[in-house]
Amino acid sequence: MPTAKIMYADDNPDNLLAMRWILKGQDYILLEAQNGRAAIELALREHPDLILMDIRMPVMNGLEATRQLKSMPETAETPIIMLTSSALAGDRQASFDAGCDAYMTKPIIRADILTAIAAQIQKRYWEA
Repeated sequence: MPTAKIMYADDNPDNLLAMRWILKGQDYILLEAQNGRAAIELALREHPDLILMDIRMPVMNGLEATRQLKSMPETAETPIIMLTSSALAGDRQASFDAGCDAYMTKPIIRADILTAIAAQIQKRYWEA
């Protein structure tokens, strides 16, 4: 399989920087969006293999962006891992209800996110 494209939607520059560090040295291309609306536009243009989505962002939150992405034929099969630092009661279920394929809380542990990314990409391409 060629190098996988991963899109990360998060409005926090520190989180974007951390994800660049996490993915450094991995065989992935990282695409970045700062809100849910930008994430939808970028996903439709770039066709990422996986989306990492922050739950709380300005303009459009991650839940709404996920619902819209999962409703579009071009992105319906793209796995989405919801990431959140607040982990409020109900966030996990709301994420799955919106269509997420996985849910993780921040701070992200490098080994855990790399394992989750690999599992979702493998699931998409090898188990389909």
